[in-house]
Amino acid sequence: MRKLILVLLLMLGTANISLAAKIPENVKSFVTNSFPQTKYRFDGLIMLPDSTVYLPLFPSNFYDDNELTIKYTIPANKKLSDKPEAVVFNNNFVLLKMIKTKDGKNTVLSINQPPYELRSGLLPQDLLVPKGFVVPENLKGITGNLVIGTSNDLKVEIMKPKNTTQSTAGVLVPELKNKTFYVSSPYSKNIQVLTQGKKTPDYALEQENTPISIAAYNNEFLLVTSFDKKTLDVISLADDAVIRQIVFPTQPDEIIIDNSKKLAYVSSGEAASIFIVNLDTMTLSKQIKLNGMCEKMFLSEDGTKLLYNDKKTREIWAIELDNKYLLKDIGRFPNVSKIVYAGNKVYITSRTKNHLAIIDYDSINLITELEVCSKPIDMLPYKDKVFLLSAGDNAIQIIDIATDKIVDQIDLQTDGFSTKIHRIDNTNSAIVTDSKSSIYSIINLDTNDIVATNPLDIPVGSITVSDKVKKIK
Repeated sequence: MRKLILVLLLMLGTANISLAAKIPENVKSFVTNSFPQTKYRFDGLIMLPDSTVYLPLFPSNFYDDNELTIKYTIPANKKLSDKPEAVVFNNNFVLLKMIKTKDGKNTVLSINQPPYELRSGLLPQDLLVPKGFVVPENLKGITGNLVIGTSNDLKVEIMKPKNTTQSTAGVLVPELKNKTFYVSSPYSKNIQVLTQGKKTPDYALEQENTPISIAAYNNEFLLVTSFDKKTLDVISLADDAVIRQIVFPTQPDEIIIDNSKKLAYVSSGEAASIFIVNLDTMTLSKQIKLNGMCEKMFLSEDGTKLLYNDKKTREIWAIELDNKYLLKDIGRFPNVSKIVYAGNKVYITSRTKNHLAIIDYDSINLITELEVCSKPIDMLPYKDKVFLLSAGDNAIQIIDIATDKIVDQIDLQTDGFSTKIHRIDNTNSAIVTDSKSSIYSIINLDTNDIVATNPLDIPVGSITVSDKVKKIK
């Protein structure tokens, strides 16, 4: 059975969100030519690879010259590669370098008679300026209606256990040496920030509400939904601050990110909807209205199918994202714990029956049903395999996608209660988290080996991983 589901374009009022600053493409190309790894944040902030920050001034008189060149710099006669304090282009667009005052505050250059291009330009009106930012008195006009305050620093110290006399070091996996783990725990509202191998997190990101879902994007941002909160918080990892709160009409729940399309899918069971967030601008772009309460979302590797379970009816649906959002009924299954799509088949686990059902996607016929380890709770497709995690036996069973047979098993050999198996993007590694024992395990998905089982000070609920980020100071 196929139904066409209604896709509602959200009418976003200016009271809820302001337009993201768009740096002109020729300016971006000019900067990137000198600094290839430059990042352009959606609110307008420009960060060079060494964490040098430039703030853009949008001109009151914009000249669209065919070839962009530097009109002048401060100090004079500098190249962009010299990172001068101000760069004025021939279209009147200005880049102001963030510098430090004598007492360590963030500011921009201060001169007695600022040129017209600096005095008449405007900072992006949705810019979140770095912590402690101050504007020289004779440049106050560049703020326009932008409220200059200090960004809300989320970083808090970790409370170390009193009985810890010596930290137990974990196993270091070379492939993950430049990774940072962001961990939610059932014993804390805060998100723990962890370097692999360390038992105690480095610090935490303070949260007012308990997180529901966390997801890292582009090694720049952490997206967070929380209980009793109708916003999706966007945390900048460079300055550990919330730089946008995307307002939802109802409670947002699970987050799934499609990196290639720069989209996030956010479910809301209360609204019987899935919302689509444009990650370039960090704004809501669509609402997909559903029949049922969405949970346990899964996005196919090619980004064309989004599957979910209706927790009211126990019906499983697939949304064909590339086919006018057609909805396909996969069938009704008891106590679904996880759904994945691989090899044009749908894999469904039942937590209470310890069963794995495998469904042909085209015909919706049952291919086979397998008895699996106790309390199957999560699955991860990888290449030609599906890794099935069971909490009761703390084991991972490996299913060959071609034959749909269990071909191997990894015994985690822990005394805990496993919760998730999480693929680390662009690696052959996965992390298995545990909500009972204070440990996490790292699995090599190519060799089916446990490469590390590391201790932590607190149990892990969920985890997401990002490259280490240079901080804005």
